[in-house]
Amino acid sequence: MSATETRVCIAGWAHTPFGKLDALDLEALIVQAARDAMAHAGIDGAQVDGIFVGLFNNGFSAQDFAAGLALQADPGLRFKPATRVENACATGSAAIHAAQDFIRAGRGRVVLVIGAEQMSRTAGDKVGDLLLGASYRREEGNIPGGFAGVFGQIAQAYFAKNGDQMDALAMIAAKNHRNGCANPYAQMRRDFGFEFCNTVSDKNPLVAGPLRRTDCSLVSDGAAALVLADETMARELTQASGVVPVAFRAAVQVNEFLPLSRRDPTVLEGAAEAWRRALGEAKLTLDDLHLVETHDCFTIAEMMEYEAMGLTAPGDGARAIREGWTEKGGRLPVNPSGGLKAKGHPIGATGVSMHVLAAMQVTGTAPEGMQIPNAVRAGVFNMGGAAVANYTSILEPLGA
Repeated sequence: MSATETRVCIAGWAHTPFGKLDALDLEALIVQAARDAMAHAGIDGAQVDGIFVGLFNNGFSAQDFAAGLALQADPGLRFKPATRVENACATGSAAIHAAQDFIRAGRGRVVLVIGAEQMSRTAGDKVGDLLLGASYRREEGNIPGGFAGVFGQIAQAYFAKNGDQMDALAMIAAKNHRNGCANPYAQMRRDFGFEFCNTVSDKNPLVAGPLRRTDCSLVSDGAAALVLADETMARELTQASGVVPVAFRAAVQVNEFLPLSRRDPTVLEGAAEAWRRALGEAKLTLDDLHLVETHDCFTIAEMMEYEAMGLTAPGDGARAIREGWTEKGGRLPVNPSGGLKAKGHPIGATGVSMHVLAAMQVTGTAPEGMQIPNAVRAGVFNMGGAAVANYTSILEPLGA
């Protein structure tokens, strides 16, 4: 962001529970999140200038055209421009970026962003195939195990280069499941412990390559929403809502080649570039952050993201979990929400959810047990595909 660009802030947010939500269809998820976010910001639909809805779908829901569903939340939203955004598992962050561009372009001052997905009504074998739509079908479409198979191959290549790190992956899984116990929105609030996560068993079988069930994120339903506003409007809204506005100190998108064959699969170079640019834009170092919510679709992804964000040297990501750096109370807590691993991963909602939970953290309003004490600056990393679409945000309370 240049010095002359309008600063965009988060002025309100909402988060449904994640999980297998039989009682709610896609429309109900979108409507609930939208209404709750507007109520949190102290606005109604008439005050919204634009709407961006993040939905991956690709066959998960027969009801498509999700932008049209958003208007069901409030009669005042009628005739407001509403657009659906899709960018694989980074769909939510893509919607947030589109909303920021809308505000900075002067098209409006208040934007509603909603991310949603309903996955649990789809049969398991079809889920795997639908998610492979985020891979390079021409070369990767027949990998056994669906998208878990893609990351299973990445894990095998990483282990061949840097040594077997199965125990480190189990430590990441155990950490995130332990953290998820304190997150009331999490799909799985159960502390499985390291031994269970590190042992292949009937309840924790191998899924793809070296990845066990506990190394994989969940099939989930859920929604999250944000109200974004320009800085002046955010200050006005807080007078009525009492919500502390959260500013984007940086918001960066970097895209990488889609085919894994065109890059080194043992290094997340696009993610590293997104982190480098975001920290540069914010004029900060990683040591200035108090927590990170990162995209642990698989535990191997979180470990490689430690390297991409610069927490460890390349090939040494395991050190961060072995030495407790990424635990609550560690040098840089990572995924205090439980991450995708425990919280759940409804594709279109994930990026919005990560920003909601980070906003809670930096305003001191995260649920008890999840809140990182005195946190005022958070990093968010959300990726689509195998680190193809890479989004990094740095959030802090306005005026921090």
